[in-house]
Amino acid sequence: MASKLLRAVILGPPGSGKGTVCQRIAQNFGLQHLSSGHFLRENLKANTEVGEMARQYLEKGLLVPDHVITRLMVSELELRSGQHWLLDGFPRTIVQAEALDKICDLDLVISLNIPFETLKDRLSRRWIHPPSGRVYNLDFNPPHVHGIDDITGEPLLQQEDDKPEAVAAKLRRYKDAAKPVIELYKS
Repeated sequence: MASKLLRAVILGPPGSGKGTVCQRIAQNFGLQHLSSGHFLRENLKANTEVGEMARQYLEKGLLVPDHVITRLMVSELELRSGQHWLLDGFPRTIVQAEALDKICDLDLVISLNIPFETLKDRLSRRWIHPPSGRVYNLDFNPPHVHGIDDITGEPLLQQEDDKPEAVAAKLRRYKDAAKPVIELYKS
């Protein structure tokens, strides 16, 4: 008799450490770490239909809308129907959560609760390697050479929305969108 597949989600604001926590849990418990950001970058790079839809919003500095992210993630989850997985970065809104609930039953939802002041500090010290999505923090995970990716030697960038002036607005947007998702999963 086959064991039940584990389906889990990790929720948390930008800078809370979702990706790091997911990697550790996935590695220790044999789960697939499924990152919406990773899938989005792959689709942008491959110029897929979903990637091109997302690009139209990203080039204007807008968030990728629910219907585009949901389409992307549902497609990826269908490819992994026989695997144990942990979702990172999806769902972020109630619309996305309701779409996810239609295709699978979740076993576990982990919500990271980090004080906003801590997040502001972390985000303003965060630098990324855009092609891979690797994240560095100047305080607790600095690159070996300042401004350079440890693996490729390519330059790191600080995203516009990680600059101190944009962080507070980003965190408010997250809080507004995430509250109904967290309430849904609490029930």
